[in-house]
Amino acid sequence: MVAPLSAWPWENLGIFKYMLYGPLAAKFLYTWIYEDTLKDLWCLHILLVCALRGFVYQLWSSYNNMLFLTRNRRIKQQGVDFKQIDSEWDWDNFIILEALLASMACLMFPSLIALPLWNSRGFFTLLLLHVTVSEPLYYWAHRFFHGAYLFTHYHSLHHSSPVPHPFTAGHATPLEHLVLCAVIGIPMTGSILMGYGSISMVYSYVLAFDFLRGLGHSNAEVIPHEIFYKLPFLRYFLYTPTYHSLHHTDMETNFCLFMPLFDAIGNTLNINSWRLHEKITSDSEQRWRGPDFVFLAHVVDIMSAMHVPFVLRSFASTPFSTRFFLLPFWPLTFAIMLMMWVRSKTFLLSFYNLRGHLHQTWVIPRFGFQYFLPFATGGINKHIEEAILRADRMGVKVISLAALNKNEALNGGGTLFVNKHPGLKVRVVHGNTLTAAVILNEFRKDVKEVFLTGATSKLGRATALYLCRRRVRVLMLTSSTERFQKIQKEAPTDCQHFLVQVTKYQAAQNCKTWIVGKWITPWEQSWAPSGTHFHQFVVPPILAFRRDCTYGDLAAMRLPLDVQGLGSCEYTMERGVVHACHAGGVVHQLEGWTHHEVGAIDVNRIDLVWEAALKHGLRPVSSVNND
Repeated sequence: MVAPLSAWPWENLGIFKYMLYGPLAAKFLYTWIYEDTLKDLWCLHILLVCALRGFVYQLWSSYNNMLFLTRNRRIKQQGVDFKQIDSEWDWDNFIILEALLASMACLMFPSLIALPLWNSRGFFTLLLLHVTVSEPLYYWAHRFFHGAYLFTHYHSLHHSSPVPHPFTAGHATPLEHLVLCAVIGIPMTGSILMGYGSISMVYSYVLAFDFLRGLGHSNAEVIPHEIFYKLPFLRYFLYTPTYHSLHHTDMETNFCLFMPLFDAIGNTLNINSWRLHEKITSDSEQRWRGPDFVFLAHVVDIMSAMHVPFVLRSFASTPFSTRFFLLPFWPLTFAIMLMMWVRSKTFLLSFYNLRGHLHQTWVIPRFGFQYFLPFATGGINKHIEEAILRADRMGVKVISLAALNKNEALNGGGTLFVNKHPGLKVRVVHGNTLTAAVILNEFRKDVKEVFLTGATSKLGRATALYLCRRRVRVLMLTSSTERFQKIQKEAPTDCQHFLVQVTKYQAAQNCKTWIVGKWITPWEQSWAPSGTHFHQFVVPPILAFRRDCTYGDLAAMRLPLDVQGLGSCEYTMERGVVHACHAGGVVHQLEGWTHHEVGAIDVNRIDLVWEAALKHGLRPVSSVNND
């Protein structure tokens, strides 16, 4: 049997739980519009306070996930994974609860509504009541919740989050938040009953309370240790993220709300609190571990730029899709991207651990369309080069280039950088060998003929040469006879006749297997016969126009099950799935290969790379039935 007040009554409502704010909005709008009065202005204040409270926690979350700012001051080095994100998905339930309780209080005690805008005495009374009542009340209540029964049925939920995060502050049961309501409500109610209450006092106290809660549950230390040397008494009146994090590792210590003074009085102060705090803030550079592998990504468009953990953690943990609620933030995102362009620096976006190796994703603040502007080529290559050299200095073993960062016309698939810096210790990898392997292993064994667009690209060439060796007839769509003949000569003599040049889509009207390496329009797709399957390695993916045909996914692989700390999706990929070029770099690093994988694809290594990927637990992701 479930313990009372251990589950939220609206937990099955999903996003519709926010309709619980509806009566407050309706009551305010009704009196304002139809009664032409603002007597229910208190409803608006409750809604505004709730919105601001959520915003405070979101700001803390954004800061925690800005790894390019916080990587050197992280308390726990592991990342927040999908399991913790899902567990904390409804972290804001307590805001709804307190909004409902505040509404009931205002209806039952009308005197709470008629507050002046400002009363300086209220702040002094509030502080006094907080220190003498709220702090000790929370301290002892917190200790009681660590008793056997209360911890098992209530408080263990809060401690189930392995990595502290601002949203973890709200991840608790209704009973715990009811106690927290009392902790918050006593100082405010006391000040109001004494006649010293004010609107500004309510706003200030509630938001300051949430700010300090977000501070304590931050996984990035923000308070410098020097301040405690200059003002020693302050360490007993203000806790730090490090201080509170120790409570989650040693649950018999550090129970205070915000003031370690009560832990000192109760003899529950962890002796390592300030020593660990000093170590984290003074040895930040030494504590940080450089990655073994880096995936160098780029921004696709403005909307996808918001699909990062430091914007909305929940949104980034699901495959990207355009959402209407993001449209109002488009101008702000564009302005931030402009600032990032001016700074012209590669940013650390996310990381995960795989078998003891740290893997990071860096992003270049350049949009996809910029890669096709002739005057932007030099600047983009400069940023890619700087990222490679930075990785080399950090001791990174492999850096993999994503999508357009390895464009043939841009830098020859990474060849430019390897030739320019022959002494590189970091291995530069375009990952296209595994991409080709993924595409080729999607084919059914009985396929005898394929139609290939983008036939003279790196992937197109490798695909054509591999298939012709398997005695598959390849219709290569290209208008360049010279480039076709060059590829044909690379094939074994007895296989060259399997490569056939075609110049029109009509040539494929009887071929049911298309490999799309160059974007094709719905009209061009119309030449495919009914029942055709479109394999593709083109970015962006082609439109699924034909209902009588099937469309393959972009080449991708699922990371091994033992990956740790992965909490964001790679663009439109599912959870735990990365593009094949990303996976190719991972395999390169895990295998310890010492060669650069740049330029043309070595067809002889396709099967080798594929087997290595499977050996390390990576699995293909495809909707194709290979039976």
